[in-house]
This record gives sequence, C-alpha cells and structure tokens, in this order.
Amino acid sequence: MSLFTIGSSNTDLVIYLDHIPKIGETVIGGESSIIFGGKGANQAVAAKRAGADIKFVTQLGDDSFGEGMKKHLMKEDLPQGYILTDKNQPSGIAQIFVSKKGENSIAVASGSNGTLTFDRLKPFIKDLASADLVLVQFEIPIETVMDLIDFCFNKGVKTLVNPAPAIKLTPEKLSKIWMITPNESEAEILTGITVNNQQSAINAAQMILAMGVEHCIVTLGEKGSVWISKNGAFHFTVPSVNSVDSTAAGDVFNGYLAAGVTRDLPLEKAIVIAHAAASLSVTVKGAQTSIPSKEKTQFFLKQNPIEIKKIF
Repeated sequence: MSLFTIGSSNTDLVIYLDHIPKIGETVIGGESSIIFGGKGANQAVAAKRAGADIKFVTQLGDDSFGEGMKKHLMKEDLPQGYILTDKNQPSGIAQIFVSKKGENSIAVASGSNGTLTFDRLKPFIKDLASADLVLVQFEIPIETVMDLIDFCFNKGVKTLVNPAPAIKLTPEKLSKIWMITPNESEAEILTGITVNNQQSAINAAQMILAMGVEHCIVTLGEKGSVWISKNGAFHFTVPSVNSVDSTAAGDVFNGYLAAGVTRDLPLEKAIVIAHAAASLSVTVKGAQTSIPSKEKTQFFLKQNPIEIKKIF
C-alpha cells in the first residue's frame, strides 16, 4: 500500500538548557546542534524507517539549508522527484529550546513551507489520487491542507490528519477525515473540552467522532493514548522511559502509525508499534536523530510490552 506525506521541512537550531527561558530571560551555558526536522519531514522519515512505501512532498528554499535537507532526504532513501523549490523564499528553520527534563519550546520561521499551495501539488495529482493513505500536518498553509482533505475525500483516499499546530476545524471538514491524532491541547482546541485525564480524552474523542471522523486517537504523552472508533474505545499504557528530549515524539508516533496502516497491520497493532517508537525517540536528543529503526522498535517492544485496555 502506498503512503503520501505532505508537509514541512525545517532545519532545527537546537539549544539544550537547564530550563527553558521565560520572557525577557537569557540563559547561558547550553549545548547546541543543527538537526534536520519539520513535522512533515520527521513523519516521512519515521514512516520510511518503519518500512513504508512512502513519497514525501515538501518545498524548500534555494539555499544552503535546502541543499542540506535534499541530501539528507536522499540518504533516507526518500524519492527526490517530489521535492519542490521556491526560489523567492528561504528554507524553513526552527529554533528549539530543550530543558534537562526533556521539555521543549519551539519557534518556527516557515519560509518556503508557507508558500506550498495546493496548485503547487498539481504535478503529483494523479499519484495522490491513487494513494492508499495521505498523512498531513498543519505546518504548511492551512488552505493547502483543507484543499487536500477535500481532494482526498472526493477521490476516496484515506487521510490521517495530525492537527498540529492546532486550529479549530469545522464539522464539515472533520467529516471528511478518516483518522485524526490530536494531543491533549489540540483536542481541547478542536472540541472546547479541557483534556487532562483519560475520561476527558474520551469525551473529546467522542465529540470528534460525532462530527464524522472514523478514528480518533488522543495522545497523552507518558500516559499513553485513547483510541475511539465505532468499534469502541481503548486505552494504551506506555512504558516508563528516561526522557531527554520530546521534540519529535508526536511525529514519530504519526509516521510509524501511518506506516503500520499502509503495511496493512491491524490498527491496534499499528498503534502499539507507534507508541513503542515514540517512547524510544524521547530517550535520544534531536528530531530525526531520535527516530528509531524498525528493528530497534521491535526489540524495545519485546522488552517493554504496551498494555491495551478496552474501555467500552
């Protein structure tokens, strides 16, 4: 089964600090690194390492950051024919602060990601129409994502939407989405329900399902996730790990989840593997540097089983 991921590519400028600076505060003494990232690229690389047959559509600037990203994506064995260039915009960059607790704060300069319109996707329309699954996020123009959701719905192509950064979606748009994977804050923006425990996650997911989405997975960080569909609700409990950087955990989860779907795994198993990969990722610094291989994920899962509990 074929997977398309359409989304952002950023070069991450990362600083590791004792704590994330408050407004007006300067913190000195941190280690720094330059790492390839962006939600779209992170998810595409995660899906590829998970074994998916994936094509990644992204847009870079005509600059050194763009050239570096192209070379990196080539090393990850992602097809080069789907990489667009905007010569009038710089490549996207992100400034990321990571605390010693593994918490992060991120600021993004979208650059060429911000000009990836639906019209720019026209060379790939036939391929998109024959895809089995399209994975999207919200770091490219929201109008592009909305047009993609409409296009996929009309062509009978399933969409997996990671609604990050979060915005509120209309019931009409939600009804065209096959699966959505908000975290606590994103679920709150989508529904107006404060999500801070399992029951509130269930309530939010039920509201989202009532608007027409077939599957909703609310991720809860170290508390696992809640998955709800017409077949019932399940809670996944994840193993405790030594977290050093949670920057790309959600992207790893979504990339591995999409790969599991297109590898025709039962959804329950795809979610379990996605959780294992995400748990592993937070034990390593960086975005794409933290994405585990399929083999490491399988070994970790054997040593750290993920508990699944049927709620109803």
